[in-house]
Amino acid sequence: MLDVDELADRFAYPDDLTRAWVRTVFVSSVDGSATDHRGVSGDLGGAPDSTLFALLRSLSDVILVAAGTTRAEGYAPVTPSEVDAELRTRLKLSPVPPIAVVSASLDLPEPLVAPGQLVYTCASSPKDRRDALAETMDVVVAGERRVDFRAVVDDLSRRGLHRVSCEGGPTLHGELIAQDLVDEVCVTIGPTLVGGPGPRIAHSNAVTERAMRLATLIEADGVLLTRWLRDRSA
Repeated sequence: MLDVDELADRFAYPDDLTRAWVRTVFVSSVDGSATDHRGVSGDLGGAPDSTLFALLRSLSDVILVAAGTTRAEGYAPVTPSEVDAELRTRLKLSPVPPIAVVSASLDLPEPLVAPGQLVYTCASSPKDRRDALAETMDVVVAGERRVDFRAVVDDLSRRGLHRVSCEGGPTLHGELIAQDLVDEVCVTIGPTLVGGPGPRIAHSNAVTERAMRLATLIEADGVLLTRWLRDRSA
């Protein structure tokens, strides 16, 4: 396995960003399932993926995630022990990245309802729940009947949260792809066949094709760590 400094170099965000750069982060089985036999991402990528996952969080200004993923995976605010404090200090980042949750229903796990965390929702979401969450979290209405993802990314840009690490789930990923808001994808491929009805890493009603180019490929203990950049030259 590469050491943290080398990983940080291989997965660094572009320098001098002036807008939000959206990186999506997923793990997949060899046959393309984004979940294991329990229905969560779980241990598909083993220790190499856990190391990379922590590193990618350490490099980010903010973690963007759908509410369904926060419920399935038991999300809570990031703690200092979950990130590389020395690396974040060197990059002049805040001690921990906040979680930015996307939700129309505002059904969030209670541990995540904490100061410093963001919620992006739409005007049709339950107003009483919005008001209750706003007492603790930063609640942003982006869109009328559905969340406007371009408005979400624009708001992150205005806040100076340029290093965006999107941790899922597949529907959020699919929406970002459909609107061509994904700048790069980091996919860990675990040495496992899952079968079954597991979702892909992106799901959307819109069929789109976005050109990508391979930027990084690392093999560690049979696990593949890949980084793909959006090719906008076409």
